[in-house]
Amino acid sequence: MFAFTQLRCFVAVAEELHFHRAAARLNMTQPPLSRQIQLLEHTLGVALLLRGNRAVRLTPAGEAFLRDARRMLRLAERATLHARRIAQGQSGRITIGFTAASGYGVLPRLVGLIRAALPDVELDLREMVSLEQLEALQAGRIDLALLRPMARRPGIRTARLQREPLLLALPQSHPLLAQEGWGIAELAEEPLITYPPAEGRYLHDLVMGLFQVSGTAPARVQFISQTHSILALVGAGLGIAVVPEAAGLLRPDGVLLRPLPGPVAPAAELVLAWREDGENPAAPAVLAMLRREWAVLCQGLPGAGERPGE
Repeated sequence: MFAFTQLRCFVAVAEELHFHRAAARLNMTQPPLSRQIQLLEHTLGVALLLRGNRAVRLTPAGEAFLRDARRMLRLAERATLHARRIAQGQSGRITIGFTAASGYGVLPRLVGLIRAALPDVELDLREMVSLEQLEALQAGRIDLALLRPMARRPGIRTARLQREPLLLALPQSHPLLAQEGWGIAELAEEPLITYPPAEGRYLHDLVMGLFQVSGTAPARVQFISQTHSILALVGAGLGIAVVPEAAGLLRPDGVLLRPLPGPVAPAAELVLAWREDGENPAAPAVLAMLRREWAVLCQGLPGAGERPGE
């Protein structure tokens, strides 16, 4: 089989039709150039060049082979460049998991930044609850995860992307809207629609913690996984809910969002998680870009000096 070095030598001679000029173009001397052409012709079993005292001409076989040789060299150059870009994280594919709530605020911004900075990186987006994302991240099925804070796991690092206040969701005709000075104790008397303790544990614990701190507990609780479904039930008059501020982007008609009572508004966090030993080179490229473009991440991404898992 011929080598790409032989192809390059042949193309140079075929385009220059002169061994001396072709050798100068390739930054080599004429004897090794002639040897490479001879080896190529021997491998192919055909004559590619007609050599005269003062001129070089292509044989019919040489003219046909020149077209294919140029094509092969272009493909080799593109393949080399493509491999290098993938190795540098500038090309390839990255799989990102995200919660439903992040899909309305953080995820569009994240996707926009990636597309602007790394246009040749393809995105594979998968909606999952936080626990599913963490398991998929550990198994290598996704490269990055947009999830709620969870217990630390070996080999997983996180950085906070967003901190948003929790808001009270009420039907627009609810009597509390006309009252002043109400507190969590009054909310405990209302049917509560909130996140389940398993797949929605983080938000579930935040919401239920509000009642525990006040020394009360909701009289009736209905568990629903997705924020948009919670808001729909609130709008139907089936109860009240405590939801992240981003839920305002999902708010259906008939639902109003109000700040919770108290001097300090409770808040929910959204974090970006990745594997320390991840093999996809696009992931470090995305993390490096976010460290430049997303200010809140600067103290949480590689190079900022924090301990793993912070």
